Amino acid sequence: MFDDGAARDAAAGNGAYAATPPEQPLAMPVQDFRGSPPQGPRVALPSWRTILARLVAFGGTIAITVAGFQEMLLVFGDNITFLQGVLLVLFALTFGWVGFSFCSMLAGFLAPPLKTPEGANEAKIAVVMPVYHEQASETAGLLAALAADLERVGLKDRAEIFVISDSRKPESVIEEMNAISRLRDICAVPVWYRRRHSNEGRKAGNVADFVRRWGGRYEQMVVLDADSVVGAETIKALSARMNADPSVGLIQTMPMLVGGQTIFARLTQFAGRVYGPAVARGVAAWSGDSGNFWGHNAMIRVKAFADCCGLPTLPGKAPFGGTILSHDFVEAALLRRAGWKVRLDYDLRQSFEGTPPTLLDMAVRERRWAQGNLQHLRLIGARGFATISRIHFLIGVFGFLMSPIWLAMILVGLALSANVLLSRPDYFPQTYQLFPEWPVFDPVRMLWLFIIAMCFLLVPKFIAILRAWARPLAQNSGGKARIFASALFEIVLSALIAPVQMLIQTRQIIEILQGRDSGWEAQVRAGQTPPWSVVLRRHALHVATGVGTLLVLAYLSPGQLIWLSPILAGLILSPLTSRWSASPIFGRWARRQGLLVTPEERDPPEILTSANVLARRFATQPIDYAKLGGDRDSLERHIALLPVAASARPVAERLSAISAGAKIAVAQTREEALGFLDQNERLALLEERGLVEAWARLPQ
Repeated sequence: MFDDGAARDAAAGNGAYAATPPEQPLAMPVQDFRGSPPQGPRVALPSWRTILARLVAFGGTIAITVAGFQEMLLVFGDNITFLQGVLLVLFALTFGWVGFSFCSMLAGFLAPPLKTPEGANEAKIAVVMPVYHEQASETAGLLAALAADLERVGLKDRAEIFVISDSRKPESVIEEMNAISRLRDICAVPVWYRRRHSNEGRKAGNVADFVRRWGGRYEQMVVLDADSVVGAETIKALSARMNADPSVGLIQTMPMLVGGQTIFARLTQFAGRVYGPAVARGVAAWSGDSGNFWGHNAMIRVKAFADCCGLPTLPGKAPFGGTILSHDFVEAALLRRAGWKVRLDYDLRQSFEGTPPTLLDMAVRERRWAQGNLQHLRLIGARGFATISRIHFLIGVFGFLMSPIWLAMILVGLALSANVLLSRPDYFPQTYQLFPEWPVFDPVRMLWLFIIAMCFLLVPKFIAILRAWARPLAQNSGGKARIFASALFEIVLSALIAPVQMLIQTRQIIEILQGRDSGWEAQVRAGQTPPWSVVLRRHALHVATGVGTLLVLAYLSPGQLIWLSPILAGLILSPLTSRWSASPIFGRWARRQGLLVTPEERDPPEILTSANVLARRFATQPIDYAKLGGDRDSLERHIALLPVAASARPVAERLSAISAGAKIAVAQTREEALGFLDQNERLALLEERGLVEAWARLPQ
């Protein structure tokens, strides 16, 4: 099937075949958001199911927002003040937001049935994994398990694995290359490796470089994250579905969160496993063929992606200019504007990813996501985007803006209370007035609005629990009683975390508006319990806010404490919540109690079990500079993954290599040479055959 089939017979020693296959370039032009899109398939009208689902999701949201606005208006009466008007607008936004979640879930009942077609399929598939300073043994374990799975389902002859690295830390590069070399020893499926010299464009640029150099070799590609994997059965189904419909450009799966050890991670993965399918069905129903892309665990038609998804660098400085951070949303919109279908196939279950282990680690990720989503405000009006694509952008933006909106609503409500308590009302504002003007406030109506809002938040969760009870999901999660208790535990803990996330996200939005860039740091996949010094420092403002508000309200308006107690409790207890939810010990306690258990935890899929076993095997083969220089096998493995023509790069790109060569030439030992080199020169040493061989010839 491939033009270099001999590479499939991967030599047993040192992964002894070329690091990359012969290049088969594919043009990937940079897109103009103001110009005409490339010509793709003809856009079909949405189905009746999709139209009805959109009426339920968006029509229902509009109706709920209008009804909430009118009811809140009645709470205040006719002559509303400025602060009441502000609160009215903020309330309508938050009421509509929780209403949208409810209506979107209802739309899921209209999701179309999905099936995998039969028939011949010879599409060539690349499984692409971008990596950036990852735990090499974990990554290699996932890929080794996937390679065995691909062989098992008969995809060995048309699938290849391609690791595309953006790592820049020398120690990470050594470990990464050693793990990939040993991975190639045991895989029947070809495993290729390429590391870029430049990180231009971050992850999107990494994938684009792969497409431009090797895209012509493949018809389809599955993009993974370093902590995600898609089972071979699902890859086979995705390939068949895409092959059967030539107008499909991308099929996104619904990843299940796995591997969580801390309470926070287990909480997130339980919510995703139990509530996630209903959410996915709803999004799939109203998105139709204008779905979204979440950056990984999706099947992509390579030629369509190349034609439509070359991303420009936005003019101006970060955070709103520069590299497009949340590139996945934009790539989905670009595919759709050219006529390609973008779908969310909610029914495929063999799709897995890890989850941030702690609240603080999640905050780091959300900082980048917040910047990327706000950046979409520059692109939302681009020429040719489908209406639903623009709605995906708006949902992403409001997902982060709702935190400052919620905070503003609380502050305005407190200001209104303070105004009532501290000011003397004027019942006769006119000189000649027979009857007083009484202040209008309907507490009963306000209570009912609060109850309805809570129903919009909680009813979808309980519907998901009832759905789980009617399916094997409940039994596979410990039984009906355990899954219900887990849901209650999740609701309580989420209520404590929500106020903290509100303040964290609000601060992130403020930083972005001030022009601060998030940078690009490697993601934390496996965290540890943060020390008290860290959680107390990170949550000091949250505790101070909670305590200060508590004292003021206790003095001025004790009745308000009833309404705000969940928020104040979350803020005051934030150091405890943050630290204890990050504890693997409490995570194991919850598992022993049968809380927050998922089917994938009770009966792990074979691919995940294999990945864990293989990761431990890779972890027992550590490597560092000493072993690289002193062990010929390790050196040959490293050299086998280097490009042959590194020295052909322009001199301007080889300055670190040139200076490294000069320092190595005057060094007496390998250790002394390393002492002469800075980080860029150490990286250059690992990038070129001549340099690493010259360094290895030095005595220890």
